[in-house]
Amino acid sequence: MLHEFEIEELRMRFIKNNYVMTTAELLEAKLYYADIKQLLDEGLIERVRRGYYHWTQDDGESEIVIINRLFPDAVLCMETALFYYQYSDRNPSEWSFAIDKNVSKLRTNIDYPFIKAYRVERQLLTLGETEGIIDTHKVRIYDRDRTICDVLRNMNKMDKEIFNKAIQGYVADSKKSIPNLMKYAQILRVQKKVNDLIGVWL
Repeated sequence: MLHEFEIEELRMRFIKNNYVMTTAELLEAKLYYADIKQLLDEGLIERVRRGYYHWTQDDGESEIVIINRLFPDAVLCMETALFYYQYSDRNPSEWSFAIDKNVSKLRTNIDYPFIKAYRVERQLLTLGETEGIIDTHKVRIYDRDRTICDVLRNMNKMDKEIFNKAIQGYVADSKKSIPNLMKYAQILRVQKKVNDLIGVWL
């Protein structure tokens, strides 16, 4: 049975680890199965993935810290990137990110936060990657031009209103890079879509 001062000490450990700790880290902190079960039963922690636990009393800490901890190899994309670049005014209910298609599906089988994983070829994963800031935290995210190429690749699976606003937002964006857009379009094989759907506006 953990005492109040031990729980407070553990809370500080979780804060140092961005509110997420692994089973191995908990064992290193001298917490064992019965202690972990007590914390789960009392709702102080929750299991977000096999071997990973999230401290639930996090004073509103952004979900992005959990995404960064669980998926350091992923790149934010699609709906999340569209909202980030203000090409969409719909705050996504889930975090969209690209991840190596060879990664085990068990890794993305989590209850919290809500995520949508796009599995891509390893050689395409870092194409157009840049650094962004979400809730004061650094994130890996695709730049504007890669984001629009991804939107064109997935246009048949998207809400039409979100798709149309994304295209309009990109066309009006002074920070877009047409050379990058055309380079990515060639690699991602969406040149015809770029010419047909964006070229007429440029």
